[in-house]
Amino acid sequence: MLGLDEIQKRILSEVADLHQVPEGAYNIRANSKSAGRASTANIDIVPREDGQGLTVHIKPETKNESVHIPVVLSKSGIKELVYNDFYVGENADVTIVAGCGIDNCGTQDSEHDGIHRFYLEKGAKVRYVEKHYGSGDGTGKRILNPGTEVYMKDDSYMEMEMVQIKGVDDTDRTTKAELSRGAKLVVRERLMTHGNQRAISSYVVELNGEGASADVVSRSVARDDSYQKFDAKLVGNAACSGHTECDSIIMDHGRILAVPGLEANNVDAALVHEAAIGKIAGDQLIKLMTLGLTEAEAEEQIINGFLK
Repeated sequence: MLGLDEIQKRILSEVADLHQVPEGAYNIRANSKSAGRASTANIDIVPREDGQGLTVHIKPETKNESVHIPVVLSKSGIKELVYNDFYVGENADVTIVAGCGIDNCGTQDSEHDGIHRFYLEKGAKVRYVEKHYGSGDGTGKRILNPGTEVYMKDDSYMEMEMVQIKGVDDTDRTTKAELSRGAKLVVRERLMTHGNQRAISSYVVELNGEGASADVVSRSVARDDSYQKFDAKLVGNAACSGHTECDSIIMDHGRILAVPGLEANNVDAALVHEAAIGKIAGDQLIKLMTLGLTEAEAEEQIINGFLK
């Protein structure tokens, strides 16, 4: 596929579920270079002049089309920063699949920092999928620092699926959103850390228009000696509704910090936060072990179901 080696193909399947060149618009980035790019009649992908990112224009009324922009790193010592801007026209309805995977078998850290900015016009709808994955047996770290900015005009809708399940040593994820009248943002984050990994997730959502709404939910598991922080702030500047939730399982010597933030600047701003951190219940383990599973297998079944 596009001259990728077997390691890069494996990473690509992990972060974007791609086993062949995707239909529709795409840009595949491998080791800081473009490995392939295609636009369509309705979706135009233009590389930045400095080579560090893309500008994607999606025409109004575009329906049932997709954009794939995955990144794969398979060399030790790479550090890159890219900026991708998406302009989504009125009443368009599209799926955008991003994500980054790093395979580091060397001694130097490898790092990808990606800034994605979304500009949704009136009535636009976007489903955004971002998966992060790490592999390799080297001593160098696998570092991913995604930054996401979302600017939503009236009655637009964005659904974000943010997934990091394996192999990323250090991540600092920041998401900021500004919603106009009737706009709706839905975020589903799934995260697991192990070893000495560290993961920070920060959200600031400003509900600026009447009828704007946001639902930000994180489910996470911290294993071994890993550390997680979930920091979510909803700002209600109009008659709006917002909900944020952190639901976490802590294991071994893991540590988790949940920081709720609600700011109401309008008497009709209805904002709710929920947080729960706990260990796997003993009766759940016992029930599965009576079915023939070992304790370790039972734990994996519970975790997989929790993060599904």
